[in-house]
Amino acid sequence: MFTWLREKISNYIIRYLHKPVWKYESFSVTSPEILETYLEPGDVLLVEGNQRVSSIIKFLTQSTWSHATLYIGDRASHHDGAPLNLIEAEADGGVKAVPLSKYKYYNTRICRPTGLDKGEITQLIDYAISRIGHQYDMKNIIDLGRYLFPYPPVPIFVRRRMLALGSGDPTRAICSTLIAQAFQSINYPILPEITKESIETCQHKYVEREIYHIRHHSLFTPRDFDLSPYFSVVKPTIEKGFNHKAIRWEHQKSSPEKNGAA
Repeated sequence: MFTWLREKISNYIIRYLHKPVWKYESFSVTSPEILETYLEPGDVLLVEGNQRVSSIIKFLTQSTWSHATLYIGDRASHHDGAPLNLIEAEADGGVKAVPLSKYKYYNTRICRPTGLDKGEITQLIDYAISRIGHQYDMKNIIDLGRYLFPYPPVPIFVRRRMLALGSGDPTRAICSTLIAQAFQSINYPILPEITKESIETCQHKYVEREIYHIRHHSLFTPRDFDLSPYFSVVKPTIEKGFNHKAIRWEHQKSSPEKNGAA
């Protein structure tokens, strides 16, 4: 009885959170055709969603980006003629492969990991594909909100230690944690915790050495891939050759006098 009621409440919350907001402004949309030209396997595609849950995530993370997907190229199958070239985790379907065209009306950003070889990219994508069918971790969303929400007034470094890290079920994930796990599987950093230690060298001299610590995957949010110093931001408009001199501004239109009019 309790399980049935919990599932019913969860389904109601999911339906509520996935309703679109009243107004969504797509200020800089890149078409799927152009995106596909410049996307490479292993890229993270960030999305500014238009659902209620998107607004919550953007508010909690103080970021434009509410969703993260992994571009896998032609590794997955097709559906209705469209290649399923993104892997994502969503509350209403768990981990799944979707077409790039799903986000043709949304603001997006390409974040590219630097320095990966073909073998590492294959391993990264294999990990993500192996998670298809896993469920969405609703408890992680609640915990993440508790961590990011500014009340009660507890210092951030304390909140990180106090946080209960999701459901603990390895078959559950949210969008950013799924991708974080994939990159951690190949020991690629996103936003690691870095500490310094002093080591003694010859003649009793000391130098500092940086130690990288893996941050728990459940603490990652979509904006972390944008902020990461190890991911480059790829903008198709610039990549295809942007010339500001070719822009025709309204104040530069020819006046009647210039056209020889009386």
